[in-house]
Amino acid sequence: MVDAVARRVGNMSARREKAWRWEHRGVVPDRETQEALADELGVPHDTLDVLPWPAWLPAGERDELRSPWTREGCVAALGATAGAALLDQRGFLVSGEGSAVAVAEEWLALPPAADTGFTDTGTPDSGGEVEAGVVEGLEQRLPALRRMARALGGGRVRTVVDAELQLVSDLIARSSGPGAGAGSGPTGRRLFAVAAELARMAGWASLDTCYQAAAERYLLTGLCAAHAAGDRALGANILKSLSLQYLDADRPAEALALARTARTGALGGPPRVTAMLTLRQARAHAALGRAVECESLLSAAASAMSLADDRPAPPWAEYFDEAEYAAQSAACYALLRRYDTADALLRRALVLHPPGRARDRVTYLIWAAETAFELGATDRAAALAKEAADITPDVESLRAQRRLAALQHRLRRRA
Repeated sequence: MVDAVARRVGNMSARREKAWRWEHRGVVPDRETQEALADELGVPHDTLDVLPWPAWLPAGERDELRSPWTREGCVAALGATAGAALLDQRGFLVSGEGSAVAVAEEWLALPPAADTGFTDTGTPDSGGEVEAGVVEGLEQRLPALRRMARALGGGRVRTVVDAELQLVSDLIARSSGPGAGAGSGPTGRRLFAVAAELARMAGWASLDTCYQAAAERYLLTGLCAAHAAGDRALGANILKSLSLQYLDADRPAEALALARTARTGALGGPPRVTAMLTLRQARAHAALGRAVECESLLSAAASAMSLADDRPAPPWAEYFDEAEYAAQSAACYALLRRYDTADALLRRALVLHPPGRARDRVTYLIWAAETAFELGATDRAAALAKEAADITPDVESLRAQRRLAALQHRLRRRA
């Protein structure tokens, strides 16, 4: 971008730090530079007089966040998201304040899917037993994709997951025509559940690679598909992921509303799912500095986790083991600046962490290094950061790389 502007201005040096200062330091480009940028982006100069910097900058096409809660609307949303969202490389949220929260509240207030057209009509699925076999095959591929994401990071699996989502979306579209029952019977609901989980994974992979607009688009489409599947817990898990995205985007109040809605929507579910959703709500409270509310929820999460083995959890919740539970609890205490407690929990998480989940281990190591840094244990922080750096090249996660780079910068300054 700075190269393009420099060519138009003629006497401006093309240095990346110029644009960085516009983005991060509140520096306003001079009129000549703004006009050059406007020419490059196709914005009339008159607009610069009406809207001050940076309001005149085009932010790209905004996604329509009002999710369609009918079967036909969900089919259309899946068709518009699979493939297309993969090309959206915007690194910022495009929703207006409160938009995603409004969608979540709509989801929470919806009647069961059986009352909105997603009923078992008794009509045979369009493919009969073959169709059911195809769905079973798609379901069996989901655990492998989850393992790949945890081992390799979002960047390595993003295109694979999107391709799978395109396949499922196409199957749903072709089996949802007149006289077809795949969108309404048990097999159809299973197919929508596969689409919802694939959209969640694509959303997480996009978040891991810092494609924020794409992540939001995948996740909201996945929420619609989860409703079509009649699976409230699956929808709550998608909202949990959306809450994390909003925390990353420094919108903690909305993150809290999303996490609260997710937990409410999955009340009465398996204890492991309850603990997972409760911790996400606790983390949002911690980000807002609300220690009392956070600690109350941490206690509730501990109670739920103590019952985790009593009832089976959905396959997508199996990753939430004792290591992940300890790490997520530590994240809450770190936000509350209770670093001693966070440090003890992260030590436990690293001991319990199973092999084959390199992406999670990088995260735990970075968190542990940050906590050690805050405790003044600089040498241990540097050792943990080095261990994370040694693993990072094998894990394609821009999100983790950026956090590690910020930590390394702090370590260098202290040294």
